[in-house]
Amino acid sequence: MSAFRTLDDADLAGKRVLVRVDLNVPMEDGKVSDTTRIDRILPTIREIADKGGKVVLLAHFGRPKGRDEKNSLRQVVPALAHALERPVIFVDDCIGDDVAKAVAAAKNGEILLLENTRFHAGDETNDPDFVKALAANGDLYVNDAFSAAHRAHASTEGLAHVLPAYAGRTMQAELEALAAGLDNPARPVMAIVGGAKVSTKLDLLGNLVKKVDILAIGGGMANTFLAARGVAIGKSLCEHDLVGTAREIAEKAKAAGCAILLPVDALVAREFKAHPGYRVVPVDGVEPDEMILDAGPLSIAEVVLRLETVKTLVWNGPFGAFELPPFDTATVAVAKAVAKRVQAGELVAVAGGGDTVAAMNHAGVADELTYVSTAGGAFLEWMEGKPLPGVEALRQA
Repeated sequence: MSAFRTLDDADLAGKRVLVRVDLNVPMEDGKVSDTTRIDRILPTIREIADKGGKVVLLAHFGRPKGRDEKNSLRQVVPALAHALERPVIFVDDCIGDDVAKAVAAAKNGEILLLENTRFHAGDETNDPDFVKALAANGDLYVNDAFSAAHRAHASTEGLAHVLPAYAGRTMQAELEALAAGLDNPARPVMAIVGGAKVSTKLDLLGNLVKKVDILAIGGGMANTFLAARGVAIGKSLCEHDLVGTAREIAEKAKAAGCAILLPVDALVAREFKAHPGYRVVPVDGVEPDEMILDAGPLSIAEVVLRLETVKTLVWNGPFGAFELPPFDTATVAVAKAVAKRVQAGELVAVAGGGDTVAAMNHAGVADELTYVSTAGGAFLEWMEGKPLPGVEALRQA
């Protein structure tokens, strides 16, 4: 973390601290239905407030085109205040005189939440005038929103160039975990990549085969790789137009000394529904009217065996259709094996991406891995080896 300034380096007392957080939380019936992202930012907010800084929170919500009350951050205030166990002052804009007055009136240690930055087009365009207007209400800038760090927006990247900039505790934890995952990992390294489509993860696979020792491929994308090996996979989800690409990736992996693990057996069914009639077959035993919906017991055993040989794991995407039992079997079994090794101090395991977080929660191991990232696009772009603007802007010169 020496490349980034953190709160350890900041003089917070009496300062107006602009803190970019992720409050793009799910809502049901006007209430926050999942507080995971709120819970992640609490340490940063409390630390700044406890050290006498004025906490001025910046965040986006949804994809509004101009002011739109359906996307107002006002609706997040009750959940945020409840989680903090402290009052939160809501301000009806994020720039302008009313904001300046509210910040000036706040006492050291108080917490303000400004309105949705995306109510202004200048946030997403990283407009210099909008950056300047945001910066007018702060002495320091803290970015605690890794999940938005892949966007070069005013509130995620622009502010870091006009104010002293620091990584918040959540951002710090994320960067440290990611460094342990791929940037400077203990070897050997294994990656698990699942999900439906190869097409959405071409850059990811291309980067991983150069960086990891073992690549286990699951989910629908494994079917495309099986088809590339000439395996008949029935009516399984498969991108037949990318079979050639799958072969190229396999060749690159071989040249880089990266072993690719594909399922050798599978749970197959004729219908995609919970608790259907299903059977376990070798991958070359799939009937024309059957579809592969999860990896089988021999495949699970092989992945778990390989896990015993590695020191670092990065994971993005489930093995099967984990939302429908029994097609969650492989994902849950491997997740529990990973958690066991992490808890024994034998493995560093970093997981992330939307479906992956849900899968780890489903398996009951989200709190037992080294780190589970709630960032979707940002985590994926990091795994793809792409620089993240919001992170790069925090680097010390």
